[in-house]
Amino acid sequence: MRILTVNVGSSSIKLSVFDNGDLIDKVAMSSDGGHLSERDVTNAIAAHLPIDAVGHRVVHGGSEFTGPVVIDDHVRRRLEALVDLAPLHLPVSLAGIDLVSRLLPAAPAVACFDTAFHAHLPAAAATYALPIEWRRRWRLRRYGFHGLSHAWAARRTAELYGRPVDSLRIVTCHLGAGASLAAVVNGSSVDTTMGFTPLEGLVMATRSGSVDPGLLLWLEEHAGLPPAELASTLERRSGLLALAGTSDMHTVLERAADGDPDATLALDVYVHRLCAQASAMVAAMSGLDALVFTGGVGENAALIRLRAATGLGFLGVSVDEACNDRATPDAELTKDGAAVRTFVVEAREDLQIEREVRTVVI
Repeated sequence: MRILTVNVGSSSIKLSVFDNGDLIDKVAMSSDGGHLSERDVTNAIAAHLPIDAVGHRVVHGGSEFTGPVVIDDHVRRRLEALVDLAPLHLPVSLAGIDLVSRLLPAAPAVACFDTAFHAHLPAAAATYALPIEWRRRWRLRRYGFHGLSHAWAARRTAELYGRPVDSLRIVTCHLGAGASLAAVVNGSSVDTTMGFTPLEGLVMATRSGSVDPGLLLWLEEHAGLPPAELASTLERRSGLLALAGTSDMHTVLERAADGDPDATLALDVYVHRLCAQASAMVAAMSGLDALVFTGGVGENAALIRLRAATGLGFLGVSVDEACNDRATPDAELTKDGAAVRTFVVEAREDLQIEREVRTVVI
């Protein structure tokens, strides 16, 4: 079976082609806010025909989709209804689904959800302290995101560790433009930092992460800011961009090294939130065997890894600085004698998607 995996983001589309489980090609191309070049995508696909099935990364599955599903008209309509829950992500995912389905109408298309890995969070982790009638009527709960990346990172970490994933307690740190953590016990997510939408949790490139809801109510009531402006600001004009004037972590690190006060503050806030919430993930598991970094920042920002490990030193985390500075994924960073082993792994949602497609397309 030849499987095409499609991962559409706000600035890029990544295609991977697998033949009988073996990766034969990866193609990355730019997109403009989800506006994809049909010619570029057509040429990339044409070079790898025939395609037997297609797997699409979809950020939000709501409470309805807790595993991979073949996309039909009903599923497509249900995904459209979820757009308000992930306005930065679902529109571009749907654009990718529609484009590739036009190009490959005979190939089954499978939606693979970032929320699915967290679908069975313990009630204590998933439940908001809100009126039960609200929770039932609108299915309000913590859904969690980046599940495809967290699932792969946990599996790959177990391989590098040399133990089965079902014997480990792992904190997976997906740090990219979007960022989240997951507490993974025996291969299953038991807590995570993102919630009802991909806005909760860590400081991100343009997203605020967790903010006191009372602050938002105050802005609405006393500053007269309408909900649409609040939503746009929290999603697109907050995070590193708001603190440092840039959403690019590499630039933040360079400017902080030069003593720029805004970049220094942005870096301090980012690491503070990362360490605090990673500690919470450890508490949810009552211990830690492995810490793993993945995603664009997690894989490439050695200083972020070092500062996070230093902040988590009281838990037994310590990295070899020389090893950390030169590390390229997939690698171990652990300092000799450290109680917790630390790794950096490449984000490979495509491998997780390919695996999930095979579970529903025979």
